[in-house]
Amino acid sequence: MESSYFCVFKGVRLFLSLQILMICFMHKGHTYGVEGKIASRTASVSSLLPSPSCSPSTSKASSRKSTLEVIHKHGPCSHLVQSPNPLNHTKLLLQDESRVKWIQSQFSNGSDGLEGSATIRLPARSGITIGNDNYVVTIGLGTPKKDLTLAFDTGSPLTWTQCEPCVGSCYNQSEPLFNPSQSSSYANISCPSTSCSQLGHSVCSGSTCPYFIGYKDNSTTAGFFATEKLTLTPTEVIDNFEFGCGQDNQGLFGRSAGLMGLSDDKISIVQQTAAKYGKYFSYCLPSSPSSTGYLTFGKDSGASSSVSFTPLSKVPQGAHFYGISIEGISVGGNRLSIPSTVFSSGGAIIDSGTVTTRLPPTAYSAMRDAFRTAMANYTRAPAFGLFDTCYDFSKESTVVVPFITFSFAGGVEVNLDLSGIFYNVKASQICLAFAANSADSDLGVYGNTQQKTFDVVYDVAGGKLGFGSNGCS
Repeated sequence: MESSYFCVFKGVRLFLSLQILMICFMHKGHTYGVEGKIASRTASVSSLLPSPSCSPSTSKASSRKSTLEVIHKHGPCSHLVQSPNPLNHTKLLLQDESRVKWIQSQFSNGSDGLEGSATIRLPARSGITIGNDNYVVTIGLGTPKKDLTLAFDTGSPLTWTQCEPCVGSCYNQSEPLFNPSQSSSYANISCPSTSCSQLGHSVCSGSTCPYFIGYKDNSTTAGFFATEKLTLTPTEVIDNFEFGCGQDNQGLFGRSAGLMGLSDDKISIVQQTAAKYGKYFSYCLPSSPSSTGYLTFGKDSGASSSVSFTPLSKVPQGAHFYGISIEGISVGGNRLSIPSTVFSSGGAIIDSGTVTTRLPPTAYSAMRDAFRTAMANYTRAPAFGLFDTCYDFSKESTVVVPFITFSFAGGVEVNLDLSGIFYNVKASQICLAFAANSADSDLGVYGNTQQKTFDVVYDVAGGKLGFGSNGCS
């Protein structure tokens, strides 16, 4: 009897101890592991779904004089004319896959991105080319200025917009086409000239400098390389900005007026404004199409000290991308046993135009399996496109989701926002927002879904990339 009583007492004490332990490791919807690391968080299912109304984000960046508002072009905050049809997720992901394959081919075959003496070959746009780029900004061009909405892309060098007259064809865009004849500050760049030679060819069209960009999906833009007054904000004006004035534009570019190139290339806006902004810019992509983000040029003296920097890694000559070094992944506070060579064999870039992150298959499988284990209590849904791990949350009010943390070179740890973990097709089909490459040796791509809500800082002159939490909502 005494022995039985002792066992019962010991069992009760153990039960109470476990209850106390659980209480100690639950705080504000977070679950903590035994080592004190945050393992998971509780979220309402409604927070994973887009809102029908616009709720602009508030951030410190919005008060900076060189800050542009970033909007998701398919959301309620967009001032562009909305398509009557819902966003085609299937088509978007197919185009995203095409873009990634093109990028990877440029790294695997050592191409410098040029084709022929007069052709600049750039990657296919994410989504339906530029027309389905998720994020856009509005700038002013000319004197007097005309507002134009441009998609922005860290993987493209040239900034261009459609111009009148259309000597070939022009696609439909939301705003009126830019008319250089009505601007007192417009000037064609002569050919031959030093500026014209930056395009990588020496073919002249009379005395003017032509450009031609052919995208992988056979969309094209052609016109003249010119200079113009660029107005970023009322107080931030760039004189003699070099851009492409497109007079023959064909393909599925959607209703944006063109593209802002943010790569580290001599013709990009980053290089052209180096004297003013020091080759330093940052952006925050909102968690939902129902919110807004920002794109800021220049270093803010009051910038958050919470930004952690990882070195930018070198990319092949002529590749218009920013390289990064991924060193590990954690799920639920536990570092996965992935050999470092898995990440280093193919390397990786960060890209604002790729929708979802591509990982080496060895790393992806380890992350997916750990995530599935943590989410075992929830109903699985059919796979969707690139995504093989989806859930039906339509009957849930809240879900407990494990944290996913990326470890970058330099000891940088990035805990993804919920919006960076899931891709929302619909409430009954919410998917783990990652995909596997074909081989571990393929280039990895850190996509824009995983960048959501972070202050992503490009210190190009300093050779480093920063991540700051809570950049926008």
